[in-house]
Amino acid sequence: MLELGSLLTQFLNGATLVSVLILISIGLAIIFGVMGVINLAHGEFFILGAYTVIAADVLRLSAWWGIALAPVVVGLFGALVEVGIIRFLYRRPLETLLATWGLSIVIRQLVRIVFGVGYRASPHPLLGDVRVFGFTYPIYRVFLMAVCVAVIAITFYVFYRTDFGLKIRAITQDVEMASALAINTSRMYLSTFALGSALAGLAGALMTPEITVSPEAGVNFLARSFFVVILGGIGQLAGVLGGGIVVGELETLLSYLISATTAQAAVLVIAIIIIRFRPRGLFGG
Repeated sequence: MLELGSLLTQFLNGATLVSVLILISIGLAIIFGVMGVINLAHGEFFILGAYTVIAADVLRLSAWWGIALAPVVVGLFGALVEVGIIRFLYRRPLETLLATWGLSIVIRQLVRIVFGVGYRASPHPLLGDVRVFGFTYPIYRVFLMAVCVAVIAITFYVFYRTDFGLKIRAITQDVEMASALAINTSRMYLSTFALGSALAGLAGALMTPEITVSPEAGVNFLARSFFVVILGGIGQLAGVLGGGIVVGELETLLSYLISATTAQAAVLVIAIIIIRFRPRGLFGG
């Protein structure tokens, strides 16, 4: 019975990681799929969401306020980045890589200046356990998974069932034709980058009680997000779901059997092997 409980706990831990990875990776996939921009500062957007919760705690506000404000704050910041930097670098992939890499360094340094170089922790907003299939599991993680699933479902609905999503998919297929059909591509690019940034910020805010927050914490989640997007198939929004399940559950399972660092390295090796035989990813057309 204890063994069954341990396996169930690991499965739920994997589901928690999967939910967060998909939420981060959808933002990364949206920005790349629509705009062709590889955003190396996406991990720092995740951390900005986490530090929004930390800032709320410093101001003696509830952690719920930080979680609610994080996507707004990071989304607005992403909009400023698009207007001030990214907009001038479209169709220049190397310059975009360098610009977003430089931006990630700047964000980390600013975070160090404002919050210090040490690790920060946020008060847990939701304590207690809930019984799942006869076993206890932290209620906040159940809440986290539910929120992530709801946001992911809303994102897919927006992209596949609304006029906004239709315009975005038109731009993805042929930006010149979309512009000729009176679609304001500049405005759509701005909205897309802000949305992708907001999703990363929300993921960071939701994970704040579960991780030790530091200026460098976003790098690890950025690497995992790239694994998810590449495994699922670059440019395939639906493929992010499959990639997230593979990376999240596999890493959690391996971490149960071996050390966490070795497990992450093993996931990287497995991802490389899969890409060797499926260059377009598991769900790439």
